[in-house]
Amino acid sequence: MPTRLTKIDDLTRPDHTFLEPEDECFYLGEYTARKGFAFSETNNLINNLRKPMGRRGRPEWRYKESAIITCGRMLREAINEEWLGAAMLVPVPGSKMKGDAEYDDRMPRILQALGRGRELDIRELVIMTRNVSQSHLIEDRVTISELIASMTIDETCAEPAPATIGIFDDVLTTGRHFKAVQSVLRDRFPDVPMVGVFIARRAPEATLE
Repeated sequence: MPTRLTKIDDLTRPDHTFLEPEDECFYLGEYTARKGFAFSETNNLINNLRKPMGRRGRPEWRYKESAIITCGRMLREAINEEWLGAAMLVPVPGSKMKGDAEYDDRMPRILQALGRGRELDIRELVIMTRNVSQSHLIEDRVTISELIASMTIDETCAEPAPATIGIFDDVLTTGRHFKAVQSVLRDRFPDVPMVGVFIARRAPEATLE
């Protein structure tokens, strides 16, 4: 698995429809959609990470738990310690509200694994106000505007204001969820710089033929 972050640049940005030139986004590995666990180490990691909550309690569940720990360790090794100590780390919320049976806390738990033994500023600051469909499971995906309308700031943990923000998610696909969370955070913290950090980016299929 990669141990260094790669920055989305002018060559890779067109693969992620909604990213803009001013967006700073970094990723570790490349995930190939519609391929199985055996296709690559990154595919194995992401597919295990995304096991649905309905599989909890089954023997395979241990692979999801292991993937969460692995992702935290990978980020810990790859991200500059000084930046980590200065930034507020915000997980992109899942598609379901807290309390829903399908609510998946994998991203907050990855950040907890990243921060184990350190004093890091980790906040579940952006939360869902209603459930939306999981983008990686459907073709008719929600729009950025619909996502923004489904999110809000948890004001109970909004203070103190951060100096910089890291927005964390598992896979960068179109950039839709990143842009929605970025928009919600910018409404609250308009002058704070923001960076996107991803376990993987989706590899364009055209380059794999």
